Amino acid sequence: MQPHKNILPLSRAEHEVMSPQRPVIGIPADRRMIGQHPFHAVGEKYIDAVVKAAGALPFLIPVLKPALELDEVLEHVDGLLFTGSPSNVEPHRYQGAPSEPGTAHDAHRDETTLALFPAAVERGIPVLGICRGFQEMNVAFGGTLHQKVQELPGHLDHREDKELPVEVQYGPAHEIVIEHSSSLLQMAAQMRPRVNSLHSQGVNRLGDGLLVDARAPDGIIEAFHVGAAPRFAIGVQWHPEWQVMSNSFSRALFAAFGAAARARLESR
Repeated sequence: MQPHKNILPLSRAEHEVMSPQRPVIGIPADRRMIGQHPFHAVGEKYIDAVVKAAGALPFLIPVLKPALELDEVLEHVDGLLFTGSPSNVEPHRYQGAPSEPGTAHDAHRDETTLALFPAAVERGIPVLGICRGFQEMNVAFGGTLHQKVQELPGHLDHREDKELPVEVQYGPAHEIVIEHSSSLLQMAAQMRPRVNSLHSQGVNRLGDGLLVDARAPDGIIEAFHVGAAPRFAIGVQWHPEWQVMSNSFSRALFAAFGAAARARLESR
């Protein structure tokens, strides 16, 4: 029987997305108040990137107090994605000065994610940290943060202009310089790709065992990986999840993350 002329053959990635054997990627949620009630929420763009670009099944992890048992959570996932968020890591987590009044925090998320990072890496579970996830990854490994990069002498203002349309806010903002030895270089296919920039905080002291993969023109660290990790363990300061399928670098990053999660699934 001939296929219908209007039905196109599926690509390999689409076959993997439809496969019942997709790896499961856990995504710790934000805890947010909507009205008078707390909700556990994950931005759709991150979920979309896991499904479409990583070829995986998203599994949203609530951030309760006390936190869910680590072993129980990690038993059910083949990878972990730590997303961006309007909130910042609480400064006391890295012995930082108190935040300015009105700064958004999420103590519930901190309690879950800061313990998940080292536990996942130790078990060989792939991890990807994005923006806040990148910052909390640094803190989880003993690093510290600048709370306002834009106030550091000689540094760029890495914040977005919130009065502009969201497509402009997430548009390319500056180059990053990728280290010659970094796995990101093959994904980007060039040493100086342009990325978006929507953050105020940044890495101050790099966490133990983390190795720099890329920097912004002002020297701020934009990407790192866990040197001793047996599998994919990368953090990036920018937002590759934004319109992921239209950016070859972003697609490659999520594809590599998904491939590592699939390898983890097949090894179990």
